[in-house]
Amino acid sequence: MSFEFTRVTAAPVPSTARQSMVRMRDGVRLATDVYLPEGEGDGPVQAVLVRLPYDKNSSFVFMDTVAERFKNRGYALVVQDVRGKFRSEGETAAWSGEVNDGYDSIEWIVNQEWSDGIVGMFGDSYYGFAQWAAVAGRHPALRAIVPRVTSTAWAPHVMNPGDPSIRRVPWMEGALYLASHWVDRDTYEYEPDYSARPLRDAFEQAFEAIGARSSAFDLTVPRPVPVDAYGTVHPYDARPVPVLQCVGWYDNIGAAQMYDYTQLAKRPGWAAVQYLSAGSSDHNGYPLHDAPHTDDSMSEESLDSYLGPALDFFDVFLKGTKPLDILPKVRWHLGHVGWRTSDVWPPEGARTVSLSLADAQAATGAAPGGSLSEQPDASGSSVDWRYDPEALVPSTLPMTWIQLRFHPDEQAVADRDDVLLFSGPVRTEPLDLAGPVELTLEAESTAPTFDVLAKLLDVAPDGTARMIVRGDAQSTDRGELRLDLGHTGYRVRPGHRLALMIAGSDFPLYVPNSGTDESPWLATVLKPSTQTLHAGSLSITVLG
Repeated sequence: MSFEFTRVTAAPVPSTARQSMVRMRDGVRLATDVYLPEGEGDGPVQAVLVRLPYDKNSSFVFMDTVAERFKNRGYALVVQDVRGKFRSEGETAAWSGEVNDGYDSIEWIVNQEWSDGIVGMFGDSYYGFAQWAAVAGRHPALRAIVPRVTSTAWAPHVMNPGDPSIRRVPWMEGALYLASHWVDRDTYEYEPDYSARPLRDAFEQAFEAIGARSSAFDLTVPRPVPVDAYGTVHPYDARPVPVLQCVGWYDNIGAAQMYDYTQLAKRPGWAAVQYLSAGSSDHNGYPLHDAPHTDDSMSEESLDSYLGPALDFFDVFLKGTKPLDILPKVRWHLGHVGWRTSDVWPPEGARTVSLSLADAQAATGAAPGGSLSEQPDASGSSVDWRYDPEALVPSTLPMTWIQLRFHPDEQAVADRDDVLLFSGPVRTEPLDLAGPVELTLEAESTAPTFDVLAKLLDVAPDGTARMIVRGDAQSTDRGELRLDLGHTGYRVRPGHRLALMIAGSDFPLYVPNSGTDESPWLATVLKPSTQTLHAGSLSITVLG
């Protein structure tokens, strides 16, 4: 049977852009579009640079639409295919070269007659990482950045972004991203056969059909190879640049970006110029409001939400036409309520509440299962749950990039007898979450390694359960296991309750455990195991 795939090539350059092939220091030329504001003869202007691997002219990134908003504010928008992608020359290799290429691209901008020598950067995901790489390059003309739904650790740790102290469950979506976007200049769309064993063959089939491989995939699967994406200076240690961290509470790498935020908040230089805008949205921008969504179009309201905070930020730090005090240090969305501002995050008045995982023996039954209690669990009881590779816990949505596009009901999964469920009391008044969520377990397994995948749920009066935050971790022995579930701003409304779901798999979004010491990518036979939870506590941050 032939392997089917779709090859996505570069879209035409729009008539509103001027494309140039910009030479880097090693002679490689990068395709670069320039969108200039009307009345360009009035004098030089500030520029905003976007460096991305997803085709600068594609409808997916809609940069021609973005450019109109920037041009109307008087900015030149410069959009570039990164090295080795679409119209740009060079080797296709994720993460490498972005520090130097970012520096050289800024240097090219400041030497154009339409540039006044001041540059900002903007963009999502990988093109958020490209901004951090440019910060590491330390070009003096770079005056402000707006990284959205991204992380400094997005590269090269696409399989394990965020807190390096946590060993994460291998992320299948991360592997598919590398194996489809980073093969050659184009992008490939296909559905891997995840029944293949060993599992890596699911992607080998694609590489064979395409006739090329992804070097980024080969560096990550079956075991990550350390890659130095930044060179001599990590962005944390570079000259602080005003930064607006744009986070989505439902973003699949939101926990990693909030790790960046909290780490930079500890550094006085960065803390002084770091701002946070955190919304109830996912990686692709779908909002919690009216989720799940059936309309994929970008409305004017959505564009305002996407670009408005960035444009105001640049007006302060690039143009200097607006005063600093228009920018709140923290602008955050309380799910089901609306936007709020604060001087700090978590907001003043927030406090940490520890909830014990109690009545463990009931946790494998149907809802409500065990209890989430503010009182310590004095019973000392434990509970077993099984991991069966022949009956993996199914993923409730096709991809986490668009969590709120589907916003699935988790009830059926929560009721499985190989899943643990702990529920809090039905709320008689609102409970506002505003800050980090962390899960700590004492657990062990009959296998050399075991995976824990957890979701904090909002359970409605009719029993439907929707995810608020999620986290995962892998352990190799009995002891304390910590899961970072990220941060959130969310109101649990009266009549609803919090619930915590713990599973040993989430397939196919995450790679199933081998049940042995063998890499799950290389194992031909996956072995079952039994996990035992001895104790646990959920730490939430609440207002009031």
